Amino acid sequence: MTATFWSVLPPIIAIVLALITKEVYSSLLIGIIMGGLLYSAGNPIKAIEIVFGIMSDKIGDNAYILVFLVLLGILVALITKSGASRAYGKWASTAIKSRRGALAATSCLGALIFVDDYFNCLTVGTVMRPVTDKYKVTRQKLAYIIDATAAPVCILSPISSWAAAVSTSLPKDSKIDGFSLFLHTIPLNMYAIFTLIFLIFLIWLDRDFSRMKKAEIDQYTAEERKKMDNDVSVIGKGKVKDLVLPIAVLIISCITMMLYTGGLFTGKSVITAFSDCEASKSLVIGCFITLVFTFFLYIPRKIIHFDQFCESFTQGFKAMTSAIMILCLAWTLSGICSADYLNIGGYVSKIVEASAVIDMLLPFLFFVIALGLSFATGTSWGTFGILIPISVAVFGESGSMLTVCVAAILAGAVCGDHISPISDTTILASAGAQCVHIEHVSTQFPYALLVASACGVGYLFAGILHNPYIGWIVGLVVLSIILAVITICTGKEDKKDRAGL
Repeated sequence: MTATFWSVLPPIIAIVLALITKEVYSSLLIGIIMGGLLYSAGNPIKAIEIVFGIMSDKIGDNAYILVFLVLLGILVALITKSGASRAYGKWASTAIKSRRGALAATSCLGALIFVDDYFNCLTVGTVMRPVTDKYKVTRQKLAYIIDATAAPVCILSPISSWAAAVSTSLPKDSKIDGFSLFLHTIPLNMYAIFTLIFLIFLIWLDRDFSRMKKAEIDQYTAEERKKMDNDVSVIGKGKVKDLVLPIAVLIISCITMMLYTGGLFTGKSVITAFSDCEASKSLVIGCFITLVFTFFLYIPRKIIHFDQFCESFTQGFKAMTSAIMILCLAWTLSGICSADYLNIGGYVSKIVEASAVIDMLLPFLFFVIALGLSFATGTSWGTFGILIPISVAVFGESGSMLTVCVAAILAGAVCGDHISPISDTTILASAGAQCVHIEHVSTQFPYALLVASACGVGYLFAGILHNPYIGWIVGLVVLSIILAVITICTGKEDKKDRAGL
């Protein structure tokens, strides 16, 4: 069953069930068990042993991320309990005086936190949720903005954990400078750039469509928001600085720890240090430093009492339980599909290598296959590792077509990661926005698909004409047409709504 069509079945089952039933846990678990049964040739005891063995390994490998989630959940609970979030919301209402302003401020903050997507998702949600709630921005829309300014921004930043992932995905015997190749792909990464253009358009237009529009007008949203909010009562009399200072310390300490674990203080350059850093460990240390700082900020000033500080530990853990559970299941599903088991990457490699003769279609094919692989496995970094070596094998170690194909792989991987229900970033965007996960997935899917269609056309023309920049322009034209159609159609809907009042 390894490296065959059957290896694609478990993630497809999990994703389809999740979208149909809107129940993520059982859908992921069914997909995982199916993968275990396929690998064990139908032996149920062996399948269960394999599944929980993978789960144990994955939790161990990603322990820092889980600890970071818990620590950040505690920090959010502390800030909420102190009353600082409420104070910040009141203060922000004087500076941000419209719904459009709230959306723009959220996207700008997301763009500023470009070093790591996990850090981005949870920090932006924590800071901006009180403001977006005030202006009645749905949690689904907030989650989309967080997600759209996480991976798409990180993949465009030379100083990020993503740059390191791309740089280290080249074959071990390659003479290519991975970081230099990454820099050349930045202007050709259509999905990341077009997503940001699309986001600016949505904020400027301040209209939604498809499932996002339904969420906007559905009363269910208000009930779900109450259900998803952390069960943390506001006790203290915190001020704006009691939110701003912990968040500032969090950002500074996490970035400093990234530089530290990357070797800046042993003589490496800033860029090299970011490339070599241990991002998850850095986030844990930075968040712990912030908790210690918050203790000394709150307790001596009696913003909250010591027992209330301790209560936030269990409340913060409880708030992150859903995200932790989904992440553990998603990692397990990714593990059963890895090269050590069903080897979905090996199956995809065969497809790509068989298509290598179709030279002019390769940018488009790499984009589509990267999108599908990232969507099915929930990992864009794993997709880089599978497809980038194949592109080097096809085109050699130089040339514009290698650059555009690697750019297409990065774009497709980010797109698949953006829309996959089992992607880490998608899960954390839901957690950051305190949005029901499957609602976030279903509402952002049409938006991402429209951007992806423009990118697909762009990469198709880039391959046919052997000119990536003309392909980029064609893609942008297609996106502009899509935006014009959206403007016209949503304008007509608004007129109908007003006429019906």
